[in-house]
Amino acid sequence: MPTSIAPSGRAAVHVQGLVKRYDGRDVVAGLDLVADAGAVTAVLGPNGAGKTTTVECCEGLRSPDAGTVRVLGLDPVADARDLRPRVGVMLQDGGLPTGARAGEVLRHVASMYAAPRDLGELGERLGLGSFARTTVRRLSGGQRQRLSLATAVVGRPEVVFLDEPSAGMDPQSRHAVWDLVRELRDEGTAVVLTTHLMDEAEDLADRVHVVDHGRVIASGSVPELLNPDAQDDRTLRFDAAAGLDPAAVVAALDATAPDATAERGPWTVTEPQPGSYVVAGPVGPRTLAVLTAWLADHDVLASRLTVGRRTLEDVFLDLTGRHLR
Repeated sequence: MPTSIAPSGRAAVHVQGLVKRYDGRDVVAGLDLVADAGAVTAVLGPNGAGKTTTVECCEGLRSPDAGTVRVLGLDPVADARDLRPRVGVMLQDGGLPTGARAGEVLRHVASMYAAPRDLGELGERLGLGSFARTTVRRLSGGQRQRLSLATAVVGRPEVVFLDEPSAGMDPQSRHAVWDLVRELRDEGTAVVLTTHLMDEAEDLADRVHVVDHGRVIASGSVPELLNPDAQDDRTLRFDAAAGLDPAAVVAALDATAPDATAERGPWTVTEPQPGSYVVAGPVGPRTLAVLTAWLADHDVLASRLTVGRRTLEDVFLDLTGRHLR
């Protein structure tokens, strides 16, 4: 799995050897991370992995116990005053004044910058007009997210940190947000994205850092992470009765594969949810034939069967495990 994170000449965020402790425990344990200008960098990890603390250190909200954090070459804590006009931050709950109207909040934030974005154009892009006169406390979760995003980008930041930017949004709003993120990247902004939505990261990210137990355990572009060894990255998914024996399916695939076939192992068969199975490996026509024959021999009817490529979610679960935390 690619893990090289040496900074390029375009590095806008550079984290090296970051350590952050709570109650004597390392929540972040020597983490290295780079985010380039003009790129979307996704920081992914399960709950408690250390990604939020890492981003908060980059935003200047927390001070590292060890290591260095530089944003645009500056210390986010010591140089907070110089960085503030150059960095946009979107927090998940927004940190917005609940008694103010949405339009008033955005105008107030825009007034703090020398050359803010056009409020009419930004409002239209994110559909803010329909709730501009509504107080923040009365906004839906998706509306708050759109307002929070608008306040994060209205000042034309050089670096913007986005936390779950499309959480709680309907599909139309979600795609409007994605289009804006791509536009920020094309304008040269360094976008640092944290999200639990793997399809969001897969669609938007130029580079992905997977964080677990306080360290980056894998880094690379989405194609590198999906297909690190340039092997077939297809998967076969099917729904059937819960509790089938994955090892028996693997054995059937191995037993019927001629030594010379391109469809010979290694295979993995998992049941990420009861009754939902994923077969990963060199999937081809023979794989499909063997699987359906095995199901027929065991009197199991598949209600759905699809072949597709491996996803970022598959990679994420392989790296961080499938157990709840």
